Amino acid sequence: MTELLLIDHTETRIQWIPIVVLLAGLASCIWTAMRPGKASFRTFQAIMTIFIVAGIAGLYFHYAGNVEFAIERDATLSGLKLAWKSLRGATPALAPGALAQLGLLGLAYTYTHPAARRTVNGES
Repeated sequence: MTELLLIDHTETRIQWIPIVVLLAGLASCIWTAMRPGKASFRTFQAIMTIFIVAGIAGLYFHYAGNVEFAIERDATLSGLKLAWKSLRGATPALAPGALAQLGLLGLAYTYTHPAARRTVNGES
């Protein structure tokens, strides 16, 4: 999150998404650690799912921005050459994947967590 703030990743509303998601994730981690329970656990799972969605959306936005920039610089680009230029563009196209990875890691943590067990007639 600090890196996003240092590179001024705050110019548009869309650029605030990863910062807000990371803050929500931090708050959720703290809540789950301080007061473990069904509500905090389910909130943590929901926020980890949002991490994945935000990461995938970020991949799209970064890649689309790089495509637009590459075409502005060279209108003859297309196909694999355009894709390659866009993946290696000014905006790190794959960087938002780290957000999705954090979400997957969080969901993996919850997979065997005791709060994930459903109870039947009050029993685990």
